[in-house]
Amino acid sequence: MSDTADINRQRKRAGRWAGFFYLAYIATFIFASYVQEKPVVWDDAAATAHNIASAEFMFRIGVMTELLAAALFLLAAWSLYVLLSPVGKNAALLFLILNAIGVAEQSQSTLMQFGVLKLVHGAAFLKALSAPQLQAHAMLFLDLKGAGFTVFNIAFALWLFPLAWLVIKSRFIPKILGVLLLLDGICLLVWIVQMGLFPSYEKFIHPLFPVMLIAECSFALWLFIVGARTQKMVAGK
Repeated sequence: MSDTADINRQRKRAGRWAGFFYLAYIATFIFASYVQEKPVVWDDAAATAHNIASAEFMFRIGVMTELLAAALFLLAAWSLYVLLSPVGKNAALLFLILNAIGVAEQSQSTLMQFGVLKLVHGAAFLKALSAPQLQAHAMLFLDLKGAGFTVFNIAFALWLFPLAWLVIKSRFIPKILGVLLLLDGICLLVWIVQMGLFPSYEKFIHPLFPVMLIAECSFALWLFIVGARTQKMVAGK
């Protein structure tokens, strides 16, 4: 009986940490995206360069916050691995690896933003380029950062499937949250295909975004508040 109580306490602790890191990731990533997107005027490279140069410190905060968000997401994945590996170790290891790949790709994509700052300020080794050329290159880097966002979300979409399966299979997290995560993964894959093959049809994908936000926020909030349901016996036994 004491062993079961100890398992329940450990499970709740791991679940709450996972929920905390997941919520922190969502909040920091939304903030970072807003701060980095605010100065961008996609049809005006000169205005974009001026806006970034005028608010350089905030832009840098956005970049560093995105790196923080990536680290928080990896910590969330690790906490979920601790929580769910007793349900299925191989599946838990799979979602942890996929998450780590996505985090690495996301972190690498921020190099584009540091490149934008170099171009906006016209570093000494860039004197051979005129101001309009530097501004055009800065816009190119911003556009490539958006492409990087699509690429690293492939791993973030795939990790949701083993995660959803383990949540559904577990007896200490509501199955509906696993179903929502499964829908989240499907919606994210649809969005990736749309962005890669049909970029001009983005407005048709907008209804999927609330589904994804509800799925991940509900999952993270439930874990943060509840941690895990108390069980009289270890799940899977």
